[in-house]
Amino acid sequence: MTNVSVRKMTVMDAPGVHAVELESFATPWTLESFIAEMTQNPNAYYLVAETDEIIGFAGLWHIADEGHITNVAVKQKARGRGTGETLLVALIEQARQLGLRAMTLEVRVSNTPARTLYEKLGFLYAGTRKRYYQDNNEDAAIYWLELEGDE
Repeated sequence: MTNVSVRKMTVMDAPGVHAVELESFATPWTLESFIAEMTQNPNAYYLVAETDEIIGFAGLWHIADEGHITNVAVKQKARGRGTGETLLVALIEQARQLGLRAMTLEVRVSNTPARTLYEKLGFLYAGTRKRYYQDNNEDAAIYWLELEGDE
């Protein structure tokens, strides 16, 4: 991976992040959703990965003592180079700094590269949400990562 830096997302990043979102998901969030997350959700934490442009992002909602990973996306041309892992490691560190005890996420059961990465980082498969994705009724695999005492 070449010169990728990770930093906190700002409202000014919303158009670049939205471009990654559009390229990555069948049912993408709107640009307005990202702006609202940055300006109106005090429990949202988003990171961007960039080189000379935004190539990925990851989001986390802080709910009680847990973190819910809302989305992780990397531009097609930057996939397979460790950007997703870099973002997730930074997000896990953010969760620890917030004092969260665990993190959770849903991922399409067919998204083998993402599932492999989550498992590599210590996330454990916890079950399935049937017909979770509205575009094709695909199931979602649920993963959890316990943060307390894992260092």
